[in-house]
Amino acid sequence: MGLVMEGNKYAILTDIAGAEDHYGDMDFKVAGTRNGITALQMDIKIAGINAQIMAEALEQAKKGRIYILGAMEKTLASPREEISAHAPRIIQIRINPDKIRDVIGPGGKVIRSLVEETGAKIDVSDDGTISIATASGEAADAAVNRIRGLTAEAEVGQTYLGTVNRIVDFGAFVEIFPGTDGLLHISEIADRRVKDVRDELKEGQQILVKCIGREGNKIKLSRKAVLREENRKAEAASQSGDGEM
Repeated sequence: MGLVMEGNKYAILTDIAGAEDHYGDMDFKVAGTRNGITALQMDIKIAGINAQIMAEALEQAKKGRIYILGAMEKTLASPREEISAHAPRIIQIRINPDKIRDVIGPGGKVIRSLVEETGAKIDVSDDGTISIATASGEAADAAVNRIRGLTAEAEVGQTYLGTVNRIVDFGAFVEIFPGTDGLLHISEIADRRVKDVRDELKEGQQILVKCIGREGNKIKLSRKAVLREENRKAEAASQSGDGEM
């Protein structure tokens, strides 16, 4: 809104061109919805703006705002559920600050690789906030997924698809995230006694495992728990089928 004032006379202008800013006495911005005002900003060059002038300016601004909203709604009545896949965006995610080094890598090697592969601009803050700026949704998803993979942490009770990395006499080390292994003890491989780990598993094999405990950086995994859950579900489904018959 604009204002021209001479003595006690004044005229409130609906400011749409910008000339009023230069020649007028007031630049008054009013933003909002149909339900009310959400933001105000004023530049003023004179003294003597009273409550009456403010009330009239706000009322005139409301009429202008409602008119503009009506014109906008004819083109787009409500926000789109998702922004265009080709629209640039900035995404922020939070990670454990202790995992920042995994995103940066030695000498910045990992983050440089992320930027080159995804085309994203990636900024990392000391509190674990990572800002990802990309030119498309596909690039954003790729960058977020890579960072999540680098910084993921095992949660007790969660099931993961892992890869058997190394077999030892007392069990196997299973990679559940890139660079993150957990111990699958021989007693947790099956719901029966296992004499030799190699009778059940092979290096490179993918298996479902459940995280059953964490002690510092050590992760305890169980395949037996997953197998028992699958058996319970199969039995429940079988009983449900028998009941329907």
